[in-house]
Amino acid sequence: MRPALRWLRARADDVAVLLLTAMFVAFIVQITSRYVFNHPLGWTLEVCVTMWLWAVMWGSAFCLSNDDHVRFDMLYHAVGQRTRRVFAGICALAIVIALASALPATWDFVSFLTIKKSAVLRIPLAYIFGIYLVFMVAAIAMYGHRLVRVLKGPAETEDVEHEAAR
Repeated sequence: MRPALRWLRARADDVAVLLLTAMFVAFIVQITSRYVFNHPLGWTLEVCVTMWLWAVMWGSAFCLSNDDHVRFDMLYHAVGQRTRRVFAGICALAIVIALASALPATWDFVSFLTIKKSAVLRIPLAYIFGIYLVFMVAAIAMYGHRLVRVLKGPAETEDVEHEAAR
């Protein structure tokens, strides 16, 4: 299973690279158009903003591991092993509950955005903001998996802490 997960992670990284490349190319086209030809293009801004949104959400969902995210863990590291398990379980459960409870309303809002289009490229906003739904589902799965590992016991918690130390 590990080689398959590594392959999937590499492909997710490839998608992130493509998103950032598209954003960079649109940025260079805008700079060239504006300052060389004195003819600014409106679509490049939309492409840059959309690619940035997608890159951030995609990267957070599929490219970053748990230890890559910013966290405030001074209290976590100041307590014992058992309390760390409790903290890790409570945090994972809170994230899963919060995102899962927000999922239906988010789905409704993104579905509503199918009637609205972007200003220049006329892309339905649901396509632009739909990546947030992907992020939510991936985060629910990731923290649900973490919660299961924490609940399994101390050996699993040590694995979770070992991942955080890497």
